[in-house]
Amino acid sequence: MPSRLPPIVHEQMTPEQTAMLEAILAGPRKNLNGPFVAWIHSPALGELAQRLGAFCRYQTGLPLRLSELAILVTAAAWRSQAEWHIHLPIALEAGLAPEIAEQIREGATPDFRQDDERAIWSFANELYRDKRVSEPTYATAVAMFGLPVVVNLVGLLGYYALVAMTLNTFDMRAEGQGEADLPFAEAAS
Repeated sequence: MPSRLPPIVHEQMTPEQTAMLEAILAGPRKNLNGPFVAWIHSPALGELAQRLGAFCRYQTGLPLRLSELAILVTAAAWRSQAEWHIHLPIALEAGLAPEIAEQIREGATPDFRQDDERAIWSFANELYRDKRVSEPTYATAVAMFGLPVVVNLVGLLGYYALVAMTLNTFDMRAEGQGEADLPFAEAAS
């Protein structure tokens, strides 16, 4: 995938880089799509980040539909081309309505039909927009999901913001993502 990063040549990798690569490929992801190619350049960060990511993606206590909704809100907030491209099909497969995803991509307030989706979007949207979560939004989330899951939701949002920043900084695209597949207009350089 095109990026600002120099190519990684397997024969020139350090033992730490090789160990990280093997851990990613043996884990639940089984591919390097996303920020992992960047993180291999800093294997200490990469190892910690990929372990945190595995937890945030698969063990938060949220159903996949809601985790992926939170990831799409993050991708839209950061206008992360690859993050959106990778996670949109997962979100739709998990049951998120296409029109909700499109409203999020456009920056509109979605017309939610499910209260749990509205709660996740409100929480994430307030946190990104206001850098805080209001008491009513917080109370709704805790009542609906429980405090441990809300703590995990904050972690998920923080982790996927890190992913988006990595992808954006190094101008990374998802595997197979061409210029015609970009969900957000590119800012002028």
